Amino acid sequence: MLKTRIIPTLLFKGVGLVKGKSFDSSRRVGAALQSIRVYNLREVDELVFLDILATPQGARPNFREIDELADNCFMPMTVGGGVRSVDDIGELLAVGADKVAINTAAVETPELIREGAREFGSQCIVVSIDAMRGNGGAPEVMTHCARRTTGRDPVQWAKQAEELGAGEILLTSVDRDGTMSGYDVDLVRDVAAAVNIPVIASGGCGDYNHMAEVLHGTRASAVAAASIFHFTEQTPREAKRYLAERGFKVRL
Repeated sequence: MLKTRIIPTLLFKGVGLVKGKSFDSSRRVGAALQSIRVYNLREVDELVFLDILATPQGARPNFREIDELADNCFMPMTVGGGVRSVDDIGELLAVGADKVAINTAAVETPELIREGAREFGSQCIVVSIDAMRGNGGAPEVMTHCARRTTGRDPVQWAKQAEELGAGEILLTSVDRDGTMSGYDVDLVRDVAAAVNIPVIASGGCGDYNHMAEVLHGTRASAVAAASIFHFTEQTPREAKRYLAERGFKVRL
């Protein structure tokens, strides 16, 4: 049985890390390199690093920045933001990323998933799905850092992404992002039940019980979190101990 992963998320904007609510990320929370060095010491399973300015600005990934960060990162790192082509995927892997997250470009050009998986293997391709319910209705896939609607259903999109060769889904609730009110368990349950690849639950974690809740109620393989680690004294190490005490298989 695969062990459940605890994955901190770092959102990079311009020259530093930020965190806000519902993708309105304007609050500065530190430097990327410093955070990575801290997580190296905290028994983190993996790290997600997303450049949230690249796609809205039409920029490519900052390969030089990723190269420096990867040199100092002693855990697997998934990198996303600004990925538009197979060449972008290849260059990110070449400078040290272990996996590459694709969001907007995957929606606009689904064939990119297939091409990336064929060239580098499905294990390197993470399709990032940002879903918003808006006024409490059915969830809808969003792109461009949740600035554009697509009309797509996240469950159907996740199934298509898997068929095209994605090795993993990073599923983020835009509504819950940064609220620390708990994951959108219904969203995670529906998506994870529809695919056979790992699903990372993201958006809304405020305490360890929220992690246990989404893992118990869904087939999610991992939980990603940001605010809980930026703004509270809670840590990935303690999160794993909490989950282990409740019967979840984690790497201690």
